[in-house]
Amino acid sequence: MEQTDDAEPLRPRWAADARHAVASLFTLRPAPGPRWPIALQASLAIALPIAVLTLAGEPGLGYQAATGAFTALYASHLPVVERVRVLPFVGAALFAAAAVGVLAGPSEVATLIGLAVVTIVASTLAFGFSLGPPGPLFFVLVYGLSTHVSAAGADGGVFLAALAGGILLALLLTASPLVLRRVRRMRRRPLRDVLPGPSWPLDARLLLLRAVIAAVLGTLVGVFVDPDRAYWIVGAAIAVIGTAADRRAAFSRGLHRMVGTLAGAGLFLLLAPIGITGVWLALVLGILQFTIEIVVVRNYALALTFITPLVLLLTGAATGEAGSMAVAVERLVDTLAGAALGAATGLLHARRDDA
Repeated sequence: MEQTDDAEPLRPRWAADARHAVASLFTLRPAPGPRWPIALQASLAIALPIAVLTLAGEPGLGYQAATGAFTALYASHLPVVERVRVLPFVGAALFAAAAVGVLAGPSEVATLIGLAVVTIVASTLAFGFSLGPPGPLFFVLVYGLSTHVSAAGADGGVFLAALAGGILLALLLTASPLVLRRVRRMRRRPLRDVLPGPSWPLDARLLLLRAVIAAVLGTLVGVFVDPDRAYWIVGAAIAVIGTAADRRAAFSRGLHRMVGTLAGAGLFLLLAPIGITGVWLALVLGILQFTIEIVVVRNYALALTFITPLVLLLTGAATGEAGSMAVAVERLVDTLAGAALGAATGLLHARRDDA
């Protein structure tokens, strides 16, 4: 009797998804367009605050201001005339997440509650307004960083002022192409078309549901592991969830996250003992950020090889934990736990065979 296609669903679909995920590790997708202008802007946004403030005798403020560079990672798919209208909202949201973190930081209970709330609110807005990559991720990380700074006894007002300066610098750098007349004359869509919403179609609702699960479960895991590390677990899960509403994409992204993080942790372990600080740290972070923006659209695991040491070096410097091997190991464990959680939530999506 001839075998029909009806037998196909009987095969273990997880095996097909696993093969697809492994194959994607070795695939370089074509870039959608020139990436070096965006890479240069993001690189300068993270390197300049550190370099300038280090030379001014305030390296700590430079590390804190550099977190504002995360603003420049958003809306990179948009033309400049539209991007400059979106990024002020991103910057304001990052600042709001940091302000909540500063307020919650002194209290462990408030920090954990705030983590879940910030993650859910940021995810609701990001998916409801189709913000696009990197989604809610950096709102979670900025919140977590600000709680650490506040809990350590640093002046929250000074931190927020430094962050605001970094955000402003990122906005100015991304707007710099507007000095060219041909760029200013480009056609721009109304803001309601650039950021459509709020609306939550099925895919957006599923992504939001996954983010809520990651926020709640990741926070609970953090309670038992170490409350100070909960934001890293949740952030890793949110990074895996991404902005693609698809089960196969969830598995692939989870594998990329784990493999890229392991490779990135290895790179960090090579860099950390050197004790890079000040202007040299600005140079290293600038190179890492430039490389990330070049490769992130082509291979996520490869990008994470550089993202992991960048975030570890920056957060370590901003919180006074630079070069700590113990912190590096903790971050690795937390990331793997969060990535597994984020990938598991992908089971909520229906499988798409053409994904």
